[in-house]
Amino acid sequence: MRLLCVGRHQFLSEHLCRFFSELGTDCEPVVGIVNVLPAATGFEPHLVIAESDLLSSPVLDAWSHESVLAGVPVLAVSFTRRPEESPPAELSGLAGVVYLPTLDRTSLLALIEGARKPRGVDVPQDALHASSRQSATLH
Repeated sequence: MRLLCVGRHQFLSEHLCRFFSELGTDCEPVVGIVNVLPAATGFEPHLVIAESDLLSSPVLDAWSHESVLAGVPVLAVSFTRRPEESPPAELSGLAGVVYLPTLDRTSLLALIEGARKPRGVDVPQDALHASSRQSATLH
């Protein structure tokens, strides 16, 4: 599964990549909205994960008209705002809005599995098994 991780600056985009690559996904860091289309063209993401502050209706609308991004779900992540402090995802055209500090591995796997583009791509099975083992260990 390929994830495009979009942040305001290099540190945040790489942090998102580190966070999500621990699940066995292939991540590409992108700095700023203007660099998303060129990165997506070569990477062909199954899911775009972006800082929520970078996303707006015009940005999402523009992406929906680009063949490489049309139909690719967008997951907004925040380091500071909880989902209830943002407009509901379904009203904004997003696959979801999450507050990153509260996500555990099991929730994260379920989230990306539910948001992924339906191209026959699955969350890596080793990540699912690792999550089950980790969950059993924690309880």
